[in-house]
Amino acid sequence: MENKILVKNVDNYRLIGIGPSGHSVIMDSNYQNGTNSAASPMELILHALAGCTGIDVLSIMNKMKVKYSTFEIEITYKNSVEHPKVYTDINLIYRMKADEGYRANITKAIELSENKYCSVSAMLKRAGVNLSYDIKLI
Repeated sequence: MENKILVKNVDNYRLIGIGPSGHSVIMDSNYQNGTNSAASPMELILHALAGCTGIDVLSIMNKMKVKYSTFEIEITYKNSVEHPKVYTDINLIYRMKADEGYRANITKAIELSENKYCSVSAMLKRAGVNLSYDIKLI
């Protein structure tokens, strides 16, 4: 069975996408007549990466019984200068409140996500994006 997403123009450059889950995503641009009222498609790729790995890491850490709170992921990135302005380097900073004794388990959870489970990470790597990460325990 084929899955599909439908993307419709709302006005100017604003688009709404509806996926198989039935949930909607609004996209926009600040280009020309765009109103910059929503995330751009390129920004959504970064959200997808953080969401994909975040869900993986949380699931794996929960299975490892890692005690944590205040989990967040910050992304810094670089684009190519010429069009298409693709991502060349992406760094994920995993920040959470956890005891230093859990660092090895947290590192393992991140590496499992990055190298085995996260589809978004796999696609970006295959496209030649340099992915890296840091862990900041508070």
